[in-house]
Amino acid sequence: MFRNVEELVALAEKHNVKIAEIMIRQEIEVSKRSREEIIAQMDTNLTVMERAVERGLNGVKSQTGLTGGDAVLLQNYIKRGKTLTGPILLDAVSKAVATNEVNAAMGIICATPTAGSAGVVPGTLFAVKNQLNPTRQEMIEFLFTAAAFGFVVANNASISGAAGGCQAEVGSASGMAAAAIVEMAGGTPKQSAEAMAITLKNMLGLVCDPVAGLVEVPCVKRNAMGASNALTASDMALAGITSRIPCDEVIGAMYAIGQTMPSALRETAEGGLADTPTGRRLEAEIFGQPKDKLKDYLVSN
Repeated sequence: MFRNVEELVALAEKHNVKIAEIMIRQEIEVSKRSREEIIAQMDTNLTVMERAVERGLNGVKSQTGLTGGDAVLLQNYIKRGKTLTGPILLDAVSKAVATNEVNAAMGIICATPTAGSAGVVPGTLFAVKNQLNPTRQEMIEFLFTAAAFGFVVANNASISGAAGGCQAEVGSASGMAAAAIVEMAGGTPKQSAEAMAITLKNMLGLVCDPVAGLVEVPCVKRNAMGASNALTASDMALAGITSRIPCDEVIGAMYAIGQTMPSALRETAEGGLADTPTGRRLEAEIFGQPKDKLKDYLVSN
């Protein structure tokens, strides 16, 4: 039904429906499943997200000790009432961090669009929930809207850090979240596309350089920044601000950048933060002989 954002927006406008509805219709057509089955599956995904956020906010630690507990620190900081950026933004950040801390602790999360970027969409969703008071159905629609934009990125660029750097993972997740926030807040399909474009533009060139090859450092904190980026871009789009570069062209630029990005900066742990003195020290502490023991560690855990 749609191949790019331009077609997605045109369909939503033509049929006078939400982007979420266009995505549901496409899923029905492609999967040959009923509407009820498709919505039920997304409801299950939403439940997984809820449980991951709750678990993370209760405090978790990864087996390596590299990550854990930051979501709790943020919630405690919010409660003191002296934040600089405001409670909604920091709530989204804390819940994004909570989700990725659960992932690092080998917990169950919903990849949106990947495990390494799984915190941004639920983090923002459960933060704006307190502001917008959506129904359960509207929360499910939020995920379908995010999925529609993720579908476009996956089919026209990449959502893989190994293929395109972290811009393809956290960058895509942030754009997906921004588009969904705008729709939930009552914005138009075009405004959702603008939010996606504004968000993704500000994450172009972001490398994937996991310390010790693990989805912990700097991945967890990049989800935090992705959530804040999504919220800011959402407000900009709702205010009427547009992207000078169309959304599909931004996605195309991301793909081109990913293609020229050195392999050392695409999830190989050979460059960037992974190759700093501290990064190498942490790798050695975790694995002894880093590259030789990485595979065994991942298999056993």
